[in-house]
Amino acid sequence: MEFILNSVEDTINLGKKIGSLLNAGDIICLNGDLGTGKTHFTKGIAKGLNIDDPITSPTFTIVNEYYGRLKLYHFDVYRVNDIDEIAEIGFDEYIFSDAVSIIEWANYIEELIPKECIWVSIYKLPEKGPNYRKIIIKYHGNRYDYIKELK
Repeated sequence: MEFILNSVEDTINLGKKIGSLLNAGDIICLNGDLGTGKTHFTKGIAKGLNIDDPITSPTFTIVNEYYGRLKLYHFDVYRVNDIDEIAEIGFDEYIFSDAVSIIEWANYIEELIPKECIWVSIYKLPEKGPNYRKIIIKYHGNRYDYIKELK
């Protein structure tokens, strides 16, 4: 599934639509260069989960926890130097829980990600304008068939 968006608000709104569909235990893997909008997309997902807290990137803490319709674990593994570092924080207990897990820079720890998950790739489209983004969503596993509702 592919979306072309032209504002931060559109990115947040797409995240909100996804967040409203998510179920306990869902895993969303975000990839994209710095400044593409991964955290804005996460803010939208949080809105869709009825989370009112301000969402910030957990760049230095690795994971932030939020509470709404479902619990949300928001990971940022950009600064993880060693795959063992993420395992030591109890990563498996987080992602195999009844919370929704969002993992920014998931490609850095791809070997730890379960096969069933949603992969979201965000790309800047500078030729169209400074706020244009292409978002590609792929999902693996029947549990995520509900993503088809986004079309």
